[in-house]
Amino acid sequence: MRWLLIAALGLLAATAQAHKPSDAYLRLALHGQVLEQRLDIALRDLDRVLQLDTDDDGTLSWGEVRSRAAEIEALAAQGLKVELKDAAGAPCPAGPLQPLQLDSHSDGRYLVLRRSYACPAAAQDLTLGYRLFAADDPTHRVVTHLELGQAGSQTLVIAPDGQPHRLPLGAAAPGLGSFFTEGVHHIWAGYDHILFLLSLLLPAVLVRPSRQWEPAPRLRPVLGEVLGVVTAFTVAHSITLALAAFDIVNPPTRWIESLIAFSVLLAALNNLWPVLDSGRWRITFLFGLVHGFGFASALKDLDLGGLALAGPLVMFNLGVEAGQLAIVAGFMPLAWALRKRPAYAPGLLGGGSAAIALLAGVWLVERVFDLQVLFIQPS
Repeated sequence: MRWLLIAALGLLAATAQAHKPSDAYLRLALHGQVLEQRLDIALRDLDRVLQLDTDDDGTLSWGEVRSRAAEIEALAAQGLKVELKDAAGAPCPAGPLQPLQLDSHSDGRYLVLRRSYACPAAAQDLTLGYRLFAADDPTHRVVTHLELGQAGSQTLVIAPDGQPHRLPLGAAAPGLGSFFTEGVHHIWAGYDHILFLLSLLLPAVLVRPSRQWEPAPRLRPVLGEVLGVVTAFTVAHSITLALAAFDIVNPPTRWIESLIAFSVLLAALNNLWPVLDSGRWRITFLFGLVHGFGFASALKDLDLGGLALAGPLVMFNLGVEAGQLAIVAGFMPLAWALRKRPAYAPGLLGGGSAAIALLAGVWLVERVFDLQVLFIQPS
């Protein structure tokens, strides 16, 4: 029990630094001997590293961004390495960066950096190395889309580990495995999603026959409730993940992030003052719909449609499910083994739920009013 409490406190300490998953978008288009590059970087990420908001008014002006163009370009050059060679092995020189531009994505404003690479002959060998924000945000990812004309396209997600990624230019490769990995990463890095799930699993090994929590006597009903919760969450977020990814329903990100925090708060409060003693799958399904919109942030800005998006969507969702099942498989045996300990109900369930509710309440205030409270970052 002591080690479980330490682990719970460690998770809560980590969640105090939780933030919305950070993504950049790299688009590469090959036209004969010329490769066009477009890199979109979130202004919030650049501001975090370079402190662009010089007047500290909470709003980035174009003047503040433009005045730091040299530093931004240097940061991008260090973070993204592109090596392009032609069929003879000759390097393809990079052209100058075009003037900076701004664009809006589903989660805010992004700075756009464009340049091209001209090869002496047909381009053949492309290698990418990515390290942007690796030092301060290891959860950052760049979603990369390579257009090859009639040869098709390739989409993959790259972590900022600096490892070389060779992309074939002769024919498109599926590159879908990275979306499975990104799905696992997305739920493991999404501390609000994890705390919502744990808030629902904490009371699963207990019963309340007389308005007092008691250890569940049999395993089968516990497994049935856990299966109901997990299934409801899976079905619900799969529905809205697809709706958002295909841009059928596209609610504002700020509303979704606020509702996710609200769902965590309600799930934790229900453990302290139970309103739903059973059938928690109902509230799980309802708020799972909201969490699905949150999961979609990694796919909404791919600018893919139809069958081109189907593969990444399926693999990403499978990754989310694998990450979710890993959490359940790791937590439930431990909770079942400890459910009879006197400290489980008041300590882990009561104290843990209170801590989760407090943290979710802070997140809710931050997201509704677009604030930063102390050191706690919005998810």
